[in-house]
Amino acid sequence: MSYITGMNLTANDATPQFKLGAIGQSYDGKLYKYVQYNAAAGPVAAVAGNVVYYYAPGGVSAGSSTVVTSDLSDSANLGAGVLQAVLTTLYYGWIQIKGVATLTTALTAGADGNALTAAGATDGTLDVSAAVTDAIVAYAIDASAKIVACDFPL
Repeated sequence: MSYITGMNLTANDATPQFKLGAIGQSYDGKLYKYVQYNAAAGPVAAVAGNVVYYYAPGGVSAGSSTVVTSDLSDSANLGAGVLQAVLTTLYYGWIQIKGVATLTTALTAGADGNALTAAGATDGTLDVSAAVTDAIVAYAIDASAKIVACDFPL
């Protein structure tokens, strides 16, 4: 990974400023991915600090890993990262994919140390993994304070 010059984590870009899918690293070792936000059919507005999922209209994935949504029903049921800014639908910005993050919305359920997944969650958050087929995307560090260790796929 490398530092990306000009990486503004709170940007809400109308046009792409970086290559979609670009991975950047901050001085503290956290990793971020540059994506496009889609409010989806919900429509579910973007909220900084909320979890987003890979966009898949009607739950059917087209294989995109650079378009995200907070609308779980229009997702591939796979967490993509944590929004760093309020993004307008079809605009571009950064999501955190690795490192410690504090979420805005509480986990659907869980306790410290639990493995977290999008499966069974509500829009914009994560839930405790209940099945071996769940994709683990984070771990609860302090569930009551909404602090998680992000381990979202690249």
